[in-house]
Amino acid sequence: MKSVANPARRSPAPSTAPSTAQTLARSSARTVAHSAVAEGAAQRTATRERVRTLLLEMGPSTAAVLSERLGVSAAGVRRHLDALLADGTVTTREPRTRGLRGRGRPARLYMLTDAGHACGPAAYDDLAASALRFLAASGGTAAVERFAQQRVAELEDRYSDRLSSVAPAERPAVLAEALSEDGYAAATSEHGIGLQLCQHHCPVQHVAAEFPQLCDAETAAISRLLDVHVQRLATIAHGDGVCTTFIPTPTVKAPR
Repeated sequence: MKSVANPARRSPAPSTAPSTAQTLARSSARTVAHSAVAEGAAQRTATRERVRTLLLEMGPSTAAVLSERLGVSAAGVRRHLDALLADGTVTTREPRTRGLRGRGRPARLYMLTDAGHACGPAAYDDLAASALRFLAASGGTAAVERFAQQRVAELEDRYSDRLSSVAPAERPAVLAEALSEDGYAAATSEHGIGLQLCQHHCPVQHVAAEFPQLCDAETAAISRLLDVHVQRLATIAHGDGVCTTFIPTPTVKAPR
């Protein structure tokens, strides 16, 4: 009887399960990838907020100006502006030109919408508007005017000592600084024989749109604080991008 040879033993198949080191490496790679995605999203959000803040401070601006101020490429700024346009916090308009327009299409100006301004510091809302409507109904226009004057009188009291301690030529800049601390995002710029005081945010814009007495009282207060007649050229409450006040005095010099 022939003996049957034992079949050769097969070596065990190599394990396909990942080793502990491989598992840890893959988990670490996923963590790094997720972290990079989150960091990129946070960076985009931060840059977008910087764009919105610049529009708040500077008023209507072109993508090129925003790009220069932010140190970001024009294409990158436009991507952020497109996102802000999509969420309704930014809109565009054509620049106002005087005289004949040159060749080519002028660069669009980007500006905050009411929703965009609402993201900034706000002092009043529907409650204030309702209160003023009640005041107007019960006391008439004169009562609203008295309220507006009382409101700016409080600002004058706080600003007067600060302005009186500096030379007249420095007061517009000091006033702009004080207004900015109260949420007006104000700045001055040289304009002809005087200055323009620009307030890029109005904490009471929605109320002032219905009650312009607030704007009138504020303009009168600026005149008293600077001890010079000023002229209000534009207001956010009336649909302009910036509240602009002209200070027509040749003795005023722009801040350095």
